Amino acid sequence: MAAPHSDATLIVGASQAGVQLAATLRELGDTRPIVLVGDEPHAPYQRPPLSKAYLQGEITSDDLVFRTADWFAQHDVEVVTGETIAAIERHVDGGGEALTATGRRIPFARLALTTGAEPRRLDLPGIDLPGVHYLRTADDAAAIAERLATAHSLVVIGGGFIGLEVAASARKRGVAVTVLEAAPRLVGRVVSERTSAFYLDAHRRRGIDVVLDARIAGIEGTDAVSGVRLDDGTVIHADVVLVGIGVVPRTELAEQLGLEVDGGIVVDAACRTSDPTIVAAGDCALMPNPYARGSMPMVRLESVHNALEQAKVAAATLMGDPRDYRTTPWFWSDQADIKLQIAGLSTGYDATVLRGDPETERFSVLYYRAGELIAADCVNQPLDFMAVRSALARGATIPAEAAADITVPLKKSVVESAAPSLV
Repeated sequence: MAAPHSDATLIVGASQAGVQLAATLRELGDTRPIVLVGDEPHAPYQRPPLSKAYLQGEITSDDLVFRTADWFAQHDVEVVTGETIAAIERHVDGGGEALTATGRRIPFARLALTTGAEPRRLDLPGIDLPGVHYLRTADDAAAIAERLATAHSLVVIGGGFIGLEVAASARKRGVAVTVLEAAPRLVGRVVSERTSAFYLDAHRRRGIDVVLDARIAGIEGTDAVSGVRLDDGTVIHADVVLVGIGVVPRTELAEQLGLEVDGGIVVDAACRTSDPTIVAAGDCALMPNPYARGSMPMVRLESVHNALEQAKVAAATLMGDPRDYRTTPWFWSDQADIKLQIAGLSTGYDATVLRGDPETERFSVLYYRAGELIAADCVNQPLDFMAVRSALARGATIPAEAAADITVPLKKSVVESAAPSLV
């Protein structure tokens, strides 16, 4: 237990952002105590494999851990698991004391919020029946995997990345899968119509039934889920239902502290909240767009890359060396044998270029705004992804007419800019 007037840094949220923040503090020479608190009973772990390799039985929970107990001990980071921070009392000197739900008190001198996000919930008749699941945590994934081991059918509500990844994983296990998407296309908030159309065809080719413009009336079942009822009366049989309709940032503590919250914990470019002595990073943070070619002034990015890089900036700020967070965002999604890699942010695009043939399941869609490259979706095309990501980071572009020529590697079509790097 820390001393009553501890000079510790308290990091709330044992997420990838939280662990990276602690690691960066040590790399920057910080020798003060660090307490990392997570509300799950597990040591910090990777979330991305939960919907893919873990559900497919290719890895175990032990494989998810990304920092060993020895590492935390060697770096003098106290990890507190299974504890929820219920309240935080601030002192006039900027420090304070956190109170957990079990009554433990944790004093601190500096505070970082890496509280992450939680699944968006559906309000439907029958939504609380056994067999209806959300996926965010390792325990969620374990419960879904246990159900899928004996299930014949799965209904996925939501055609975003998590829903499609789980659908592909279940199909690989031989489970009959139906995806219900309320919008007119899959992953519509993130990718172009061309990319959406490809994923619709690709999943259907792999035996997944996809229903677009789906209107759900309720979940059927008595002692457990047995199906999903649409508003036209159709009932789709389901031994398991997964709800994957996005996430919402966890901002409860920030609100209790009186921090500015607007669809996320509002931070500046150096990760300072409206109380500049408190930093926030990761899925919970709404920040000035770190991407120079981004069209939206404030964004909240849900990706491992952002969590890690923003946490590094937050650590530097705590060390008294604030710097603006600048990056070229990138994301990925593995669905069956299809790897999608996205570089940049396509919001606000006015033109696209298709490079390759979607029928081959190897192609890229490049996004442009006012003639300038801003992003790309690369499907099983890692070289295209690396070329675009590198070009965007350097402030370079790839002319649209050159991008369409698949006989020339993208990296050879990059046109450098005299402007400074975008990172």
